[in-house]
Amino acid sequence: MYTVGSKNITPDDFYDILYKGIKIEISAQALERVDLSFNFLKEFSKEKIIYGINTGFGPMAQYAIEDANQIQLQYNLIKSHASGVGDTIPPVEIKAAMIVMLNNLLQGYSGVHQSVVNLLAEFINRDIIPFVPEHGGVGASGDLVQLAHIALCLIGEGEVYYKGRLSNTTEVFNSTGLKPVEIHIREGLALMNGTSVMTGISIVNALKARRLINWSLIASAFINQIVQSFDDYYSEELNSVKKHKGQQYISRKIRWLEEGSKRIKKRESEFYNGNGFQSKISTRVQEYYSIRCVPQILGPVYEAIENAIAVFINEANSVHDNPVINYKTGNVYHGGNFHGDYVSFESDKLKIAVTKLSMITERQLNFLMNDKLNKILPPFVNLGTLGLNLGMQGVQFTATSTTAENQTLSFPMYLHSIPNNNDNQDIVSMGTNSALITKKVINNAFQVMSIELIALLQAIDYLDIVSDLSEKTKTVYNDLRQIVPKFIEDSPKYSDIENINNFIQNNCVKGF
Repeated sequence: MYTVGSKNITPDDFYDILYKGIKIEISAQALERVDLSFNFLKEFSKEKIIYGINTGFGPMAQYAIEDANQIQLQYNLIKSHASGVGDTIPPVEIKAAMIVMLNNLLQGYSGVHQSVVNLLAEFINRDIIPFVPEHGGVGASGDLVQLAHIALCLIGEGEVYYKGRLSNTTEVFNSTGLKPVEIHIREGLALMNGTSVMTGISIVNALKARRLINWSLIASAFINQIVQSFDDYYSEELNSVKKHKGQQYISRKIRWLEEGSKRIKKRESEFYNGNGFQSKISTRVQEYYSIRCVPQILGPVYEAIENAIAVFINEANSVHDNPVINYKTGNVYHGGNFHGDYVSFESDKLKIAVTKLSMITERQLNFLMNDKLNKILPPFVNLGTLGLNLGMQGVQFTATSTTAENQTLSFPMYLHSIPNNNDNQDIVSMGTNSALITKKVINNAFQVMSIELIALLQAIDYLDIVSDLSEKTKTVYNDLRQIVPKFIEDSPKYSDIENINNFIQNNCVKGF
């Protein structure tokens, strides 16, 4: 059981709730904060003009709302903005968004009734996940359209995923005995303000990107052993003189993965042995960049992933409402904490980093495919009859085209601000769009990685070097070979790629 509202939520907390099924409870202190905020706003708002309580929204804020219409105003806001289109955002990402939303509201700066946070916790624990389309939000007053779809379900309307199917929300409320949220003061606006959706998607993205780079290190450890790399590329002595934590982390992890391998050579034995000058050197003095420069290339990728996680978690622990209701100071503050620039900008940096990862993956794959480069493998790692069989020739096209798509998708969404809302929102973050595109880039990169891993397995079998691998990489080889056995004859590979993809998205080597 995880207690929400007692401390800052962490990436591990998100992982446990989203993927391990850990249930949540709300801390007593957090519920007290919610009550204090609600009761303060109830009294403070009397005979005062406060945005979104007795005014219209956005450019309509200059229109006063009569007392008798203020509750209806909140319902109108939710219903009018539940207007998204496109593919459905996956339930795990909306569950993450609801965790962010709950954590935000429990800080006691939104003036909502306690029933709101209690129902959100029930949704999370029971896996009642609102149907939310991808397209709609511009990430300025927060994820208005996507959050409206969540709010719509909390007031008992719309549709939710429950027990594996999409159902009418009213039916689910009836079957579970839950009751919809009732509007008291500003629950509609509080539920729709903020960056919960873009942040929830981004946290899921970052957790997946962290796993992806680990598999990239495993692939690099495989290819080093295949080509019998020299150990100085990843040595502490070489990499410690470059003062970047990411480079040092990457080189250290690859040394750890390759520990005990019989395939890694020492330069001293090959070139520093006193045998003198040779006009023609038979052994390659240095490998191609995609093999020997992995610490320098994946170092900044690793740092970008870790920095993105830090930014997204900061946002998850922030208050992103407007106005901010501060019962401690006895005031209500109007501003723009709902603006999604931090998340949008960091998502763009994350997708650029992951695209670079997919590029080095594709280059390593190309090295394996091209016998003129590697000089030790048949063309396209073809274990059959050359000419008659084609080996991995077909799947390389898939990896190349998918990497190219990532390169195009990596143009910053953050810079695509378009004024809207009668120019009230004259500069926007496009944060949810950025998060969704980043998700696409990460999923693409997993597909390219899956193809490289299959090629690596084939190369290891062609060279018959399983017994010489390090123990850690040998374990990974055996796990992956359970999914895709060695093949000689040609056969469709789309299912194998998908099966490897599913495995690496859900598993990793112990120790990372």
